[in-house]
Amino acid sequence: MTGTTSPSQHTIGDTVLTMPVRVRTAHQHTAMFVVDADAAQRMIDYSGLRVCRFGRQNRRALVVLMLMRYEDTDLGRYYEYGTNVMVNPPEAPGATGLQALQSAGAFVHHLPVDQSFTLEAGRTIWGYPKLMADFTVRGSKDGFGTGRQFGFDVSIGGERVVSMDFTAGLPVPSALSGRRQVHSTYSHLDGVTRETEGEMVLSGVRYRPGGVRLRLGEHPYAAELSALGLPKRALVSSSAVNVDMTFADSRIIR
Repeated sequence: MTGTTSPSQHTIGDTVLTMPVRVRTAHQHTAMFVVDADAAQRMIDYSGLRVCRFGRQNRRALVVLMLMRYEDTDLGRYYEYGTNVMVNPPEAPGATGLQALQSAGAFVHHLPVDQSFTLEAGRTIWGYPKLMADFTVRGSKDGFGTGRQFGFDVSIGGERVVSMDFTAGLPVPSALSGRRQVHSTYSHLDGVTRETEGEMVLSGVRYRPGGVRLRLGEHPYAAELSALGLPKRALVSSSAVNVDMTFADSRIIR
């Protein structure tokens, strides 16, 4: 007789989280930038991972800057900003080219949040480099009101990291954007690199070439982004009215 395995659980403060953690309602804004691959590699060398290189002589890499407004989740309500670098999976560190990008995952280099519970959960369960920050949002809180503009600022310890202003993109048919996606994110904290598998379904998706104005502040995180050649024109920006997703337990890869 074969037994069943109970879902794993984590206790954060007085709350017990049963895996996978679920996000039922969240709003998303992202901007993707093409940057120098060597500069991106220097920024994330500490992780032991390799950036996914493409373009002429494999000199280019992708960096995605993201704002999430989590509304209905197992971790509560909060804002989160992320600097994500597309990296090769550990089993194929030398993969290059546009085809390699299809199997690349996002290495989470920066991840400020504005609530202490998600900070502790993120660091404890997945090794995400969360730290406390202040968020100022311009326009409707989810960016999907009657106006076509949406912007935000992120500051840490009174120093501004980034400001981003988005122009609404063109709607993408749900038949193209609404399929369930399985993806991996990578993190490095306290000398340990982890991989976390997740699933997501996007709805109300819009895309636009360019479509975002990026301004850097005075915080050291901003200096890291400047070393990548930012600010510059985004390759593409996007938004999603809702992101439904789950996060599994992480696994240590080095």
